[in-house]
Amino acid sequence: MSEFSLYYGLGFDHILDVNGYDHILFVVVLCALYQSTDWKKVLILVTAFTIGHSITLALATMRIIKINADLIEFLIPVTILITAISNLFTKEDRIAEGKIWRNYGYAGFFGLIHGLGFSNYLRALLGTDKTIILQLFAFNVGLEVGQIIVVGLFMIVSFIFVGIGGVTRKDWKMIISSAVGGIALMLMLDTNYLN
Repeated sequence: MSEFSLYYGLGFDHILDVNGYDHILFVVVLCALYQSTDWKKVLILVTAFTIGHSITLALATMRIIKINADLIEFLIPVTILITAISNLFTKEDRIAEGKIWRNYGYAGFFGLIHGLGFSNYLRALLGTDKTIILQLFAFNVGLEVGQIIVVGLFMIVSFIFVGIGGVTRKDWKMIISSAVGGIALMLMLDTNYLN
């Protein structure tokens, strides 16, 4: 197995790992406002997340920045909760007109926080290897492909419920955002940072 394949697989597994479902929750809550016809906006959204994630993952892996792991473990569900609450108060006419640029900001900025969450593990894998550019690139490509799969599956489910099943866009947004927000709140309360 090549080194690229190894780190690609790590990135891919990182986003699709059922035990690390916080990333899946974040991607889902980011997409809760959108329908299958908005696929270009959603791709830009998840790419903004990957860019933010990549920046801090690289900086933390190279030990340029260091932040308390318990704090990051707490902040990740905070980002999910903030996005879910924001969704609840976003009006449908703003979604239809595409006037929700803050979501791109959320995706990029909150991606910075999520990137810190995996850096300790990646740093341990890299060991003393000084050249990490290929590994980080491969990891982030795997992450992006995994996110696109999550988005694709979510958009299919969304289309089934909203496009075929007759659930309103507003109700869909409210159900998904409320459910994900509730899970994020439980994750926050369960972190070592608060205990």
